[in-house]
Amino acid sequence: MTIRQVTCVNKSDRNNPWERIVAIGGVGWKRTQSDAISDIESGAHSYYVSLAGKETRVIVAESRFGNKYLKTEADGFEPNNLLSLPECS
Repeated sequence: MTIRQVTCVNKSDRNNPWERIVAIGGVGWKRTQSDAISDIESGAHSYYVSLAGKETRVIVAESRFGNKYLKTEADGFEPNNLLSLPECS
């Protein structure tokens, strides 16, 4: 399993969390949200965000409608760590 630090995201203009993040990326890599979800669920890769020197794991969540999306574990920081990252180029 490869552990990757997420340093940027691509977002849509949607308000729903499962539609908001389109892709995540880091140094030398970029994955669509659906590919990253598959990576996490299969154990191929894990992802984390570093904020204020603290690493927070990226996990797969599911909406009440059954839509899967990425978010970080609860860490006391608001807003969501992923949504706070800059846009990937």
